[in-house]
Amino acid sequence: MTTPSLPRKTLPHRTEARRTPARRAGLRAGSALLAAIALLGLSACSPAAPQGTEAKTLKVVYQKTDSYTALDDVLKAAKAEFEAANQGVTVKLEPIQANDDDYGTKLALSQRSAETAPDVFYEDTFKVRSDVDAGYLLKLDGYLAQWDEWASFTDAAKAAGRADDGGIYAVPLGTDTRAIWYNKTVLQKAGIAVPWQPKTWDDILAAARRMKAADPTLVPFNMYAGKATGEGTVMQGFYQLLYGTGSTLYDEQEKKWVVGSRGFTDSLQFLKTLYDEKLAVTPAEALDANVWKRVFGEWLPKGRMGATVEGSYTPSFWQKGGAYEWPGYTKDMGVAMFPTQHGQAPGGVSMSGGWTLAVGAKSKNPDLAFKFLSTALNRKNALSFDVANSQIAVRSDVAADPGYQAANPFVKDVSSLVGVTHFRPATADYPRISSAVQEATEAVITGTQTPAEAAAAYDAAVRKIVGGDKVIEK
Repeated sequence: MTTPSLPRKTLPHRTEARRTPARRAGLRAGSALLAAIALLGLSACSPAAPQGTEAKTLKVVYQKTDSYTALDDVLKAAKAEFEAANQGVTVKLEPIQANDDDYGTKLALSQRSAETAPDVFYEDTFKVRSDVDAGYLLKLDGYLAQWDEWASFTDAAKAAGRADDGGIYAVPLGTDTRAIWYNKTVLQKAGIAVPWQPKTWDDILAAARRMKAADPTLVPFNMYAGKATGEGTVMQGFYQLLYGTGSTLYDEQEKKWVVGSRGFTDSLQFLKTLYDEKLAVTPAEALDANVWKRVFGEWLPKGRMGATVEGSYTPSFWQKGGAYEWPGYTKDMGVAMFPTQHGQAPGGVSMSGGWTLAVGAKSKNPDLAFKFLSTALNRKNALSFDVANSQIAVRSDVAADPGYQAANPFVKDVSSLVGVTHFRPATADYPRISSAVQEATEAVITGTQTPAEAAAAYDAAVRKIVGGDKVIEK
């Protein structure tokens, strides 16, 4: 509110030395009166905290992009709900407009000082353990033990926020799986019957070649590669291949990183074939951080792409209110499980990740911060987020909700992939390992290294990152 200003009278010029003591005293009294009036005016306009309480502010930091607003909407609703129930507390929402990697960098910078660190923040599951080690996250076990809704979360969801000490440091909003999303019309024009379910990698290549022969101008099969698409490269690309060979990044029993893997080289060879035969996007397009926008907003809806490997959240881009509304997606699109290399058991593979909310270790009001977190993740808000973002529910009561089950026609298919899914190693070393994998894929699709050379460079990078005593050849 702006306090109305009193009219000011223009006085003849005079110096302070010519004013009498009485006159100077009168001016001081007048100034004090004006200040009191202004203060009263401001007080009348400002909401006051309840007597005996101190006004407090919670800072909530999260990611926002042009095409990702579901979390923004949910946090705004949680802010209104929380402030109404907690007089004197203001929730300051601070979205960071950035992609995943840039968001992580900016969030880490804010954590360096107690003055800039958030009270509550949006945290990718794969960074939980490294950020716990860095001292960014508050341990939540004591709060969760008193939160009656914690029992509604699945065991797998609870594990997503667990650190090396066994404590829980973050609470998930939802989870996801990966699958092949394909345009039925494009496949049918190439003579491929739908529903389509490839049994092996060779089946994928055969279908992609048929699509290319039918229409040389389209992109038959997209798999992300290179550093520009960050975690999208490994989660929607390379790991589907690697885990489908029977190999893995990390040996959980030995607690060591795997090197010298035949599966790693075979996975790079598949990408090389896909890109060399121009069955995927061009290398230049793959190295564009925004290539996914063309996948969702242009190529698939316009029938210029046959298939892509993407997350279960894919319908959120096309449904009403999404970034790239496409009413026909429910009719034109199909979903298939990504096959294992040679069709070996269990027949398919998927990857799961997800995002969480965490309380900052430097929060001056941790009790209130957790109270806001639990408000943002209550049943109503969790249902809203999971529906808007096409997430796989991590709360049993949300998963059973008729509104959730009817949200999109693919929820049953993508949820069934939980049975063949894998998770990234939740270790402090993982972010740097992921970067090394991305570099290997980029070297192969750009032709700067052969699959064998890129795999050897990856092995050397892993040894340098974790040390020779933390690797195992297999």
